[in-house]
Amino acid sequence: MIADKRNPARQLGEANIRFYLFYGPDEAGSRSLADQLLQKIAAQKSPVEGAALKSDPARLADDAAAISMFGDRQLIWVEPCGDEIADAVLALLEAPAGEHPVVAIAGGLRRNGKLLKAVEAHPDTLVHASYAPEGRALDDLIDAMAASENLRPDPGVTARIAATTGSNRAVAAQELAKYALFLGASEQNPVPLTHEAVDKIGAALSEDRFFALGDAAMTGDIEALETSLASISRSGTEAIPVIRAMQRRIMQIAPMAARIAAGESASGVMTSMGKALFWKDKPLVQKLLHRWPADRLARLAERIATLEQQLIFGKGPARAELAEEMLAVARAGRR
Repeated sequence: MIADKRNPARQLGEANIRFYLFYGPDEAGSRSLADQLLQKIAAQKSPVEGAALKSDPARLADDAAAISMFGDRQLIWVEPCGDEIADAVLALLEAPAGEHPVVAIAGGLRRNGKLLKAVEAHPDTLVHASYAPEGRALDDLIDAMAASENLRPDPGVTARIAATTGSNRAVAAQELAKYALFLGASEQNPVPLTHEAVDKIGAALSEDRFFALGDAAMTGDIEALETSLASISRSGTEAIPVIRAMQRRIMQIAPMAARIAAGESASGVMTSMGKALFWKDKPLVQKLLHRWPADRLARLAERIATLEQQLIFGKGPARAELAEEMLAVARAGRR
């Protein structure tokens, strides 16, 4: 069944739920829900990769039914994964209820994909699509994360952290932990988080530069893209925020592209957006809508989600992988 969009955490740990699917572009949000589930049911995390279940679909039901040697409860945690685990999940749901629940953390899934079709309407599942928080919701989230690190952000600092981390809660959490360590914050000694501290050790890239790289790729501007790529550090720590900024751009134009695909004119769609579209973004959005019709935009979103998973779980050089994919996007954007 589909979780309550406003408060999915409320349904965590319900007795009948055997399989949890948290998917969508905000994988950090999905992991946060899974961590809350882990704590709520007082279980031990038992990781499994999706590829292992593809080659052995019966394993998931077997693991869920296994009796723990020491009597402790397990949460079988499947990540990374996608539609390749659908057969394993179907086998799990067809088997008698086991000892241990299962949670799967997926990125982007196709709406008509096998996994979503298998679980969305099933009464013993809980399905939630995670999207990156924006605006006030994002500020509130970062304020709460700062409080957990015993930091008290000065006015304007929360917005800066949101911008410099590409609105990625996982990167924001890393930044806040870094500030807490630098400032010596503790439960006994909560400290202000000032603009001076952010200036001194904050993330190197601004939100505009995060967006600039993805925008250059999508418009096919290889020269601008190469300039932006040159600013990425050797370690490639900025890669995930860059990808998240690009995903936000895709999400911004996807509804407009869908309206054009349904028969509306591009000029009519642009006009109808009015003040909802920042005036500085209008020339760029118009160009993107011309270069990326709805079907190509959907395929691009899938590719970017795949790249994000590869960077999170892979061991290759993030900078090189990001550059290779962005150049491929730029070549597609020039067609």
